[in-house]
Amino acid sequence: MKKGQVYEATVERVDFPCKGIASTQEGPVTVKNSLPGQKIKLIVSKVRNGKAEGRLLEVMEKSPLETASPCSHFGLCGGCAYLSLPYEEQLRVKEGQVKRLLDACLERQESGWQWEGIKASPVACGYRNKMEFSFGDEEKDGPLTLGMHKRGSFYDVVTVEDCRIVDGDFRLILKTALEYFTGYPAPRRVTYFHRMRHEGYLRHLLVRKASRTGEILVALVTTSQSPWGDCGASEGSAAGNGERAAGRAESMAGVPGEAEAMPLQKEAGGEGCGEAERQLMEGFLEKLLGLERNGGLEGKFAGILHIVNDSQADVVRSDRTDILYGQDYFYEELLGLRFKVSVFSFFQTNSYGAEVLYETARSYIGELGSGAPEGAPDKVVYDLYSGTGTIAQMMAPAAGRVIGVEIVEEAVQAARKNAEMNGLRNCEFIAGDVLKALDEIPEKPDFIILDPPRDGIHPKALGKIIAYGVERIVYISCKPTSLVRDLGVFLERGYVVERAVAVDQFPWTGNVEVVTLLARRKESAGGEAEGMERQP
Repeated sequence: MKKGQVYEATVERVDFPCKGIASTQEGPVTVKNSLPGQKIKLIVSKVRNGKAEGRLLEVMEKSPLETASPCSHFGLCGGCAYLSLPYEEQLRVKEGQVKRLLDACLERQESGWQWEGIKASPVACGYRNKMEFSFGDEEKDGPLTLGMHKRGSFYDVVTVEDCRIVDGDFRLILKTALEYFTGYPAPRRVTYFHRMRHEGYLRHLLVRKASRTGEILVALVTTSQSPWGDCGASEGSAAGNGERAAGRAESMAGVPGEAEAMPLQKEAGGEGCGEAERQLMEGFLEKLLGLERNGGLEGKFAGILHIVNDSQADVVRSDRTDILYGQDYFYEELLGLRFKVSVFSFFQTNSYGAEVLYETARSYIGELGSGAPEGAPDKVVYDLYSGTGTIAQMMAPAAGRVIGVEIVEEAVQAARKNAEMNGLRNCEFIAGDVLKALDEIPEKPDFIILDPPRDGIHPKALGKIIAYGVERIVYISCKPTSLVRDLGVFLERGYVVERAVAVDQFPWTGNVEVVTLLARRKESAGGEAEGMERQP
């Protein structure tokens, strides 16, 4: 098999993440974005160490499993991988991916372990509570678009007005924002930020909606450059601005949190730029508020923000945040607890699925305290990579003390406020890198919960975690390949996997969560856990 060769093949299975394994007469080829059962045409793009990778050229025959996709953007947008499969088939695909990875990792584990399959998301469509839409164009120098990147493209953006993983409020807000900026009555069209030239104005539209409370937070992210590439304001801008300001004041009357609103700052380029941007923002605000006044939204706005970001990286961050309306946070509810969520807070993107995930983790933790008649009221639990403290607060009633460690300062502040709001006095949250923070915590853990970022746990931090020698550890992972890499270290250092289950937090996409229960191996005759390094 050589690079550049073209083959027709049938996809036998799909490995994580979205890697189809196509069978040819000369051996298997890995082809991204293909589905089991499809007959495809591929071109070999890489051959290394006897393994071949290919690029999909054409789907010659659909899989017998496929049905009509409910989204007109499927295959063009890079967001979803399995939208043409029935949900039950998608679950089987993901379960198989995780089980194969764990089987390969645990084949050297002498003791048996329990595989508990996959748990479905309670809501399969319209489940996402956060989306970061990008401004751009679908083809070079084409009309302005707002949506998701094309599959396999870093630059091209597809307007996803028909997206099925969000509800109707997200789609309406996206459509309204795009119509406003493409039709704004200015001498020139509003520009978007070109990542190669580092020029332009519009960057992202971030929308968050609480699934339980229905509160909506919208943040328009722009650069500090002029919306039109210069400072030319249209004639009569002062009068127009006065009318818009009066309308804005009227629309703000009686709005909770309005005292927190910040006046728009004028652009450094001069009065013309400042007035032009002011008009642009006030018109955008009026369009969005009109959706709520006219009954177009199922939810309600908690806040509408303007975020200025001059970073060259394609990430949503803030150099300056102006509150145009309301406040910069909303409240969400999970399993009887209430959480304050800000625009940049880490929070599970599927609130309904998060309840399944956390109930699963809590059931595993429940077994950790099974030796005590009423759970583990005197035990210390570490929640490492704790985010806004959701897991820690779920576990707090069953523990004497829960200590969360998170590197993002804003998330830690939110966690502290959330714990106070929920009346949980046995939670402590520490801002810092897990690798360093562990050396500064005087209390030693009885149990440990791990929920690291996608790339898993830093090797040095993993060594410190294992060195505590706790009897049980729960590891929650959003990237199974990172999980099995870390599990290999746990196995080498005296732990075994007892139970594992997949949880579908991200229907239709290639992602899946896994919850794993680890136990320290029983002591050998010499009084030391087999394979464990002796602790000082």
